Parts: sequence; C-alpha cells; structure tokens
Amino acid sequence: MSQKFNELIKSETPVLVDFFADWCGPCKVLAPILKEVKSELGDSIKIIKIDVDKNEKLAAKYQVRGVPTMLIFKGGEQKWRQSGVLQKQDIVNIIKSHS
Repeated sequence: MSQKFNELIKSETPVLVDFFADWCGPCKVLAPILKEVKSELGDSIKIIKIDVDKNEKLAAKYQVRGVPTMLIFKGGEQKWRQSGVLQKQDIVNIIKSHS
C-alpha cells in the first residue's frame, strides 16, 4: 500500500486522503460529504480513503492520532491537514485553494 500511496500523492492533481476507521461515528458522517465533494469537483481532485486499522504504519507515518483526519497532498507535498468533520463547502473551498 505504501508504495502505491506514495505514487498517488505525487500527483499534480490535489489528493485528499481521508484517514478513517469503521468504528468511527464522525467518519460515517464525513463519508457522504466526501462523495458530494468528489461529485462537485470531478477530476480536479482525487480522494483516497485509508482505514487506520488496516494501515497502521501509514497512519503512524503521518501522525494520525484521531479519526477522521484529512490531508491534502499536491506534487508529493502535504499542503493541508484537518481532523474532524467539515461541511462540504468548506472542503471544496480548501481544495480549490490548493488547485
């Protein structure tokens, strides 16, 4: 997973990474919001979901202490990070500011 992940985040298209867990209530709230974001922004964003319980090393590498945690990468660089649930328009605006 790690090598594939590293390739994906090197994209010049912004990549939003959603670190989540199946048992996490706020993660379940965030999931449909991210679907709406993808639907609105289409190919101008890539969204990757990472289950922290199945990818502990990756979560540790990015110091994910709580879920959900979202990170935006562009060209391999982390551009933004936020823990917790945000509204759709807030996420859209943040992504557009990094496009």
